[in-house]
Amino acid sequence: MKQTVQPALPDSTVDSMIGRHLSGALAETGDPDDRMFLIADRFHHASLAAMTLGISPISLLQAWQDWILHLGISPGKQQQILRQLGRKQIRLGKYILNCALNGEETDCCIQPPPHDHRFKSPAWKKFPFNICAQSFLLTEQWWHEAAMGVSGVTGQHERLVEFYTRQFLDVFSPANFALTNPDVIEATLREGGVNFLRGLGYLLSDVTKAAQAQEEDAAFKPGANVAITPGEVVFRNDLIELIQYAPEADTVRAEPLLIVPAWIMKYYILDLSPDNSLIRYLVAQGFTVFCISWINPDESLRNVSLEDYIDRGVMMALDAVETITGSEKIHAAGYCLGGTLLAMASAAMARDGDDRLQSQTILAAQVDFDAPGELGLFMDESQLSFIEDVMWLKGYLDQWQMAGAFQMLRSQDLIWSRMVLEYLLGQRPGTSDLMAWNADGTRMPYRMHSDYLRQLYLNNDLSQGRYKVGGHDVHLEDIRVPVFAVGTTTDHVAPWRSVFKLVHLFDTDVDFILTSGGHNAGIVSEPGHPHRSYRKLFYKHGGPHPNADDWAEQAEVSDGSWWPQWSDWLTRQSSGTVPARAVGNPERGYPPLCKAPGAYVKIK
Repeated sequence: MKQTVQPALPDSTVDSMIGRHLSGALAETGDPDDRMFLIADRFHHASLAAMTLGISPISLLQAWQDWILHLGISPGKQQQILRQLGRKQIRLGKYILNCALNGEETDCCIQPPPHDHRFKSPAWKKFPFNICAQSFLLTEQWWHEAAMGVSGVTGQHERLVEFYTRQFLDVFSPANFALTNPDVIEATLREGGVNFLRGLGYLLSDVTKAAQAQEEDAAFKPGANVAITPGEVVFRNDLIELIQYAPEADTVRAEPLLIVPAWIMKYYILDLSPDNSLIRYLVAQGFTVFCISWINPDESLRNVSLEDYIDRGVMMALDAVETITGSEKIHAAGYCLGGTLLAMASAAMARDGDDRLQSQTILAAQVDFDAPGELGLFMDESQLSFIEDVMWLKGYLDQWQMAGAFQMLRSQDLIWSRMVLEYLLGQRPGTSDLMAWNADGTRMPYRMHSDYLRQLYLNNDLSQGRYKVGGHDVHLEDIRVPVFAVGTTTDHVAPWRSVFKLVHLFDTDVDFILTSGGHNAGIVSEPGHPHRSYRKLFYKHGGPHPNADDWAEQAEVSDGSWWPQWSDWLTRQSSGTVPARAVGNPERGYPPLCKAPGAYVKIK
């Protein structure tokens, strides 16, 4: 995801925003004077956020204060840190001596982590670049060890200190500078410095954004060469368009399939190019496929809640699917945030005796946020209050702010390695359909996103049975329909061990797939895709609950895509076949409105 620079607002727009927020805020309380002070704080916090990339400075300071003060009263830990520093200096000294005696044949004194590709080039084994790389890696390791294990520091603060220390050190990696990166030096000598000229051109293009946006729009445009599976929009409200896809065969599975994608990005990650479209694949397998396309919200939807996304999103879509097809049973699948939303809706349906779901599929989605991965670093009271004030000012969270958070989580790959590749080496990889989709971000309404972050990430209400739908608690253990779930091995958004927890929370049979790849690429894993593999667990309800790590270590690894496994599972959950259905149902009030991918996917 790419971060964009927000233009300054004209004075007239700011005045209008202030007047609008004041009138709305004053209506929320009977004491206008007190409310004015709160409004002043919110405007101040929002202005601070523009300078801190949305990061709460108080949250960061609290973490460092906690760590420093507890380290200050821990002489044993201080001595341990100093001893580790001395040992690493000795290791580096021995390595330098061995290099002088044996040359490039010397074994490294430290290996980079598996995900760190900065020093994989053979040129990093040559003097003096090998010394630079080894020294940096030892320093990075030492800081990690120093940040962890200080007695008395809270787990959240410890992770924050380690995370931001790593971000700071990444800035000074020798791979980031022309004079200490052997690949950049080699390219510069070979091309006579032309690589820097190309890099300057790419930099100017990125700053202006205009040229790059035109290239991406021309290369991958929804409805032109991505999101082109034939279908029609058959229902629309203020939050969703519901797309029904045209059948390819004379007969289809008896139960239709409703897909609930995440609203943080456009839906068409599931319908990219024809050769890697999951939706096209499902249609070809004989399923009647419906998919929600969420609107890209603006300020007019600022007060839309998370429950509104359930009611006017999932539930209205289910009603439409049932009426159009006449089927009393429906398969439902949710991806990312859509999977979490589907779990909420299905738990509420189970509570209320609504038995329309035939099966439920959860793709790279969490229902227990006790260990949400590094995104949880940004989830404490100070940080959430800061984000809420930013959203309150605009009425939504802009996509560039979410992009910044995701880039920080993978700064080595998404920031520094990209800068080296494009601006120093002068190489710009061609845009893929997945990259173009990744740049096509969406906004999130103020109230909905506040509900999501506070009730799920901060309080973990859903897994604890405290989340309310329709004014009453929902419980995940009420879900009894068969469940198919997918986690991805290198997911930094929904770590697979966190996704795996649904095996313990749902009182039903669960087929769990752990597939190679990340949060997006692991799901877009069509048959024939190279270097894809998966592990499979079948959990029978009532049996002993498996430990995630023990299972993953012992499970057999199968080569290939997990898509056929899901298709076969859906077929087994289906009751047979019926004649292919027409798209829409005008007689029942659902005429086709426009061709897929619809209008909402094109809203910027």
